Amino acid sequence: MPVWCPWPLPKAWVITGAGWAGGEREPARATVIASSGPSPLTGGPADLLLVAEAPGVGLANRFAGVPGVDLGAALTAAIAERPADAKVRAGGHLTPLWTVPSPEDRSAYVGEAGSVWLTVIAWPATAGYLLAEDLVLCDLVDYFPAELVYGAVSVRLTS
Repeated sequence: MPVWCPWPLPKAWVITGAGWAGGEREPARATVIASSGPSPLTGGPADLLLVAEAPGVGLANRFAGVPGVDLGAALTAAIAERPADAKVRAGGHLTPLWTVPSPEDRSAYVGEAGSVWLTVIAWPATAGYLLAEDLVLCDLVDYFPAELVYGAVSVRLTS
């Protein structure tokens, strides 16, 4: 299961937490990395969650504020009907992402990277414009940058 992390971190951003979902006797079926920094449009505080998950887990749905357990399943029809709304470079591969209807206080995007669903959730909703800045993601399973900067645990992970 990939553990996607923005790297290099956007200017003035920090890592603010990590989590996973899975049983005690099985490998993680979903991972999440939280980061925080200035919103690209307003300069105010912003949060970004990167969720990697196997189909049917529901971790991304929880953070995106969307009912159900598989954001990716709803995406299948959207892919056929419209171009991607954003792109990130995940593990060296250009990864298209499509918007997912979510509450007004956040924006959510989903696509496929590393053979699982990649969901990006941003607060406030306008912080999703961070995806327009050529966001690059590394998989912390393969490479763990010693220069990562950490901040206080994100309330997005604890609420």
